[in-house]
Amino acid sequence: MMLFRRPRRARQGWAGLEFALGPVARPNPVVAAWRWRYELGLAIGLPIAVIALVHAGEIWAVLWVSVLCGVISASRAVRRLVVARAWCVITPHRVRTACAQSWVHSRGGKIPIVLLTTREPFGERTYLWCRAGTSPEDLVWARSRLAAACWAADIQIARHERNAQLIRLDVIRRPGCYPPDGGGSDGWLRYTVLPALLPNPATDDDQPGHAA
Repeated sequence: MMLFRRPRRARQGWAGLEFALGPVARPNPVVAAWRWRYELGLAIGLPIAVIALVHAGEIWAVLWVSVLCGVISASRAVRRLVVARAWCVITPHRVRTACAQSWVHSRGGKIPIVLLTTREPFGERTYLWCRAGTSPEDLVWARSRLAAACWAADIQIARHERNAQLIRLDVIRRPGCYPPDGGGSDGWLRYTVLPALLPNPATDDDQPGHAA
């Protein structure tokens, strides 16, 4: 007896349709709190600091605020540090949004996990953990969308040489500061930069979100 099997192209079409129609899973409260930890800390810490300054006296409050504003205004290095840290908070949110809008998620609607974001001379460096059902190539396919979502000049994607689920995503805001070789190693972690994928109409149905 011969078993009926759907053609490969039909399976790809159903997979693409499922990706296009399947919603991205909502994070549970713990995950949501972790993603917004810096904003929550600022929302809680700022009122506490204001109350402490008011209780210390108006003179001390005005003095501390004046000193803080003066240091930020007078020191270019401090301003650059503040802006760089702000981008390290903003970029993970933009990466998650780009993944959700570009169908870079598992069949269960799970997007890659943002592990860490650090500031670099060229912009920010973000480390991602691909869940089962996603791959580095999915991020390469969505590279232009990632760059647009992060308000960046370009995005460079590299995968770990031994662990394919570990991704390094470089958000390039100052192209002149990016190393020519892509910065192939981070200490003991070695990465291979993945080339950009050009759109190909003949194979577009193989990509997430494209139905045959």
